[in-house]
Amino acid sequence: MATKPRLISLMPIRNMNRAIKFYTKVLPGKLEYRGQGPMRDMWAGLRMGTHEVWLIAPEKREKRTLAYNTFLVDNIKGFVRGLQKKGVKFEKGEAMSKDAKIDGPIVFETFGASAFFKDSEGNVLMVWQNVVPM
Repeated sequence: MATKPRLISLMPIRNMNRAIKFYTKVLPGKLEYRGQGPMRDMWAGLRMGTHEVWLIAPEKREKRTLAYNTFLVDNIKGFVRGLQKKGVKFEKGEAMSKDAKIDGPIVFETFGASAFFKDSEGNVLMVWQNVVPM
């Protein structure tokens, strides 16, 4: 009997307390559980809307070049402004096409808009809004 898979994002972290604070105070996450005893600083589970995120402290650093999570939003400008007010620094917007328009960290393309930032542990995160008027 097959079951439908559930997507859970794993976020490698260096400091559990700092990461939990970032994901629950800066981003709209809710801490659901945290490892006990020796696992206290190794693993925690958060809820971000309907999505589950596991914060993990791997024993050795892994190199990743293009692995990030995306927050799908209805109002990218408002979401970005809200995070900036909380001290989040966004990366400079880079156009993917000649038709792109850049507004600060937000890149508006014909198929949608994006902005990139890093969490407290250096993981790249993306904010995305489906097709928006340019």
